[in-house]
Amino acid sequence: QVQLVESGGGLVQAGGSLRLSCAASGRTFSRYAMGWFRQAPGKEREFVAAISWSGGRTDYADSVKGRLTISRDNAKNTVYLQMNSLKSEDTAVYYCAAQLSAAVLTSSYQYNYWGQGTQVTVSS
Repeated sequence: QVQLVESGGGLVQAGGSLRLSCAASGRTFSRYAMGWFRQAPGKEREFVAAISWSGGRTDYADSVKGRLTISRDNAKNTVYLQMNSLKSEDTAVYYCAAQLSAAVLTSSYQYNYWGQGTQVTVSS
């Protein structure tokens, strides 16, 4: 089992940057596929980015390609989401997710472990 704690959210102007972090407990972090999802008010949770357990493979939602980058440091049990060129439509609660898997997982139904979320607000 793994526990996840997100941090790094906040208020930023459009065009600005933020880096989200997700710290995981447990000694087998390197065996977990990781993902970031987000949920805006009144909308369903949506996929943002995912990374394989080695970090060698990634996948992104079309709406964030070229602006957001997912990475991980298995020595620190942490996954990151670097967010550049932020837009007002990026405003949402961002959730980190984990699942014991060798694949890159892009659906929320594929993940069993979730953090509590961190708020990102982009002002225009």
